Amino acid sequence: MESTDHSARLDLIRGLGLWAAVAVVIGDTIGSGIFLVPSAMAGIVGSESLVFAAWIVGGLIVLCGAFCYAELGATFPKAGGPYAYLNNGLGPLSGFLFGWMSAFLERPVAMATLAAGFARFLGFLFPAIAVPLFTLHLFGGEFAVTMAQPLAALVVILVTAVNYLSVKLSGAIQIGLTSIKVGTIVLIVVGGFLFGTKHVQDAATAVPVGHASPFGTILAVLAALVPAMWAYNGFNDLGHLGEEVIDPHKNIPRAILIGLGTIGVLYLLANAVYFRVLSFGAVATSTHVASDAIRTFAGQSGARALTVAMAISALGALHVVVMTGARIPYAMARDGVFFSFASRLQPKLRTPSGSLIFLGVAATLLALSGTYEQLYSLFVFALWIFMGLTAIALLRLRMTKPALERPFRAWAYPLTPLVFLAAAIALTISLWLSRPIRSSLGLVVILAGVPFYYRWKARSAASSTVGSNIDVHRKRTD
Repeated sequence: MESTDHSARLDLIRGLGLWAAVAVVIGDTIGSGIFLVPSAMAGIVGSESLVFAAWIVGGLIVLCGAFCYAELGATFPKAGGPYAYLNNGLGPLSGFLFGWMSAFLERPVAMATLAAGFARFLGFLFPAIAVPLFTLHLFGGEFAVTMAQPLAALVVILVTAVNYLSVKLSGAIQIGLTSIKVGTIVLIVVGGFLFGTKHVQDAATAVPVGHASPFGTILAVLAALVPAMWAYNGFNDLGHLGEEVIDPHKNIPRAILIGLGTIGVLYLLANAVYFRVLSFGAVATSTHVASDAIRTFAGQSGARALTVAMAISALGALHVVVMTGARIPYAMARDGVFFSFASRLQPKLRTPSGSLIFLGVAATLLALSGTYEQLYSLFVFALWIFMGLTAIALLRLRMTKPALERPFRAWAYPLTPLVFLAAAIALTISLWLSRPIRSSLGLVVILAGVPFYYRWKARSAASSTVGSNIDVHRKRTD
């Protein structure tokens, strides 16, 4: 008698082709950052040329990281991405802690934040959404309830439901949403160069240019890298869908590099338009630099149209965050180191239904509570810790498993992973120094997973022992 456990096991479906994978990379990376952060960068460095220098340096750092994730994604095309990379490169505990941080902090908070951003963009178009309905007095503070909170929660539920239906449908939707957001930036660029008027420097909005020393200039560029890296964040998430990408050994590296190259060109061109139609001082002091730039050649109606496009951009980013994030608890649960219900697949659609419900519920509660903004900075610090560990995993695998089949090899190795590792360390230290309390809390969240890992690991080992004994008994009785 032969056990049918393995044959009966459901698996994820490979339904994402190359262009769907490229859409995931672009859609996850381009959110609202390119429409907002250039003003912060200008205020930090004090020079247009240094703003572009920060974008270029940030792009090169991310490119080094892209080579790392492309090699690991092609070598280990598994659900959960970095969870599998760290498992193989540094050991199961490091992989688990990444998944723990992602499941309980990064993904639910990111989902709630993006949904809230979508609601805020709609609030610009329909101000009634942001009007307080009533005020709650909780724990000595006031909590204003508006239509934005239930609207954000509803958006989370709807996007989670879409991801529940089919990975092929999700991929097609992502192609559409990404096309809209890329088209938006292209329109800004084309409109700015064709119809925008070259700005005239306004003394009232001028800011001092330059720094006292070359060292001061370097420090300013490094500080401007923080918002730039935020705008580049998301390039690394395609690996979470490793078991659902068609021909992953080729398409994961291709999609990461094509997507990131497209993003870099769009970002530089968008900044060129901002500085063409606005003075440097206007860019540095603007709170909505893209809207202000559009207004100069398309008027208020153009700015409102951009707001709609930004809302779609936030929605597209939310869709990718849900799609990629759900594979992490699923992969962990399948390995026996997470809540077992997260390993469930929808029998017909083959989507990770248990994991989607877990993340959807957590993000919905955060969207209703309004507390996610305080949590957001925690996972930014925590995420960059694991980005650095991913670079270390690549370096260690090259040393300990040189014969491992690698369909794609990181260019300029070992320079690229070393540069990415150094950048991750520098950014992590910078975040710690600027926000020591929140960064420490992020570290506490990571370490809180350690006892759960050993508990789940022991339970999984016990279950495996029982299963082995049953199989032995069956063989003896056959």
